[in-house]
Amino acid sequence: MKRELVYRINEEIDAPEVRVVGDNVTPTIMSREEALAKAEQMGVDLVEIVPNANPPVCRLVDYQKFLYDQRKKQKEIRAKAAKISVKEIRFGPQTDEHDFNFKLNHARKFLQEGNKVKAYVFFKGRSIMFKEQGEVILLKFAVALEDVGKVEVMPSLEGRRLSMLIAPKKK
Repeated sequence: MKRELVYRINEEIDAPEVRVVGDNVTPTIMSREEALAKAEQMGVDLVEIVPNANPPVCRLVDYQKFLYDQRKKQKEIRAKAAKISVKEIRFGPQTDEHDFNFKLNHARKFLQEGNKVKAYVFFKGRSIMFKEQGEVILLKFAVALEDVGKVEVMPSLEGRRLSMLIAPKKK
C-alpha cells in the first residue's frame, strides 16, 4: 500500500505562467518557457509543488533529490505518530483490597507510558446480581487514577462485563 508521490515536472506543467521558487532564486512569476529555460541553464528540473495556486508554484530542484527528501519527511512523520494501545485489567465482583492495589499500580504504569486502560469486572454465574459492587470497584479505580488519567467511557454493562475506558492525561 505504498503511495508514490507524484509531481508534474518540466514539460508536463501546462500552466502558461508559474511562480518560481528555489535555492539561489528570487521568487518571481514568469512564463513557463522562461522557467524551463532557467531550469535548463541551472541543470535542474522544474517541479510543480503547489498546482492549485494561482499561478502554480514551481521549484527549481533536482527531482530525484526532491522525491528522496519528501519520502524522508513522510517517514519521520510516521515515526513520530503516537502509537497508543489498550491494556486490559480484569476484576471480579469480590476483588480484595490487595489485588485492587496491585492492579491499580499496573494501570498507573500503563497510563504513564501513554497507553489507554480498559478496566472491567467480569461476572460469572449468579454473581451478575452484584452489579452495584462491580460499579463501585470501577468508580473507585477511576478516582484513584485521576492524577494520571481521565475516564473516557463511563462504566457500562456489555453482556457479563461491566467495563470502563481510561485515557492518559495530556502532559
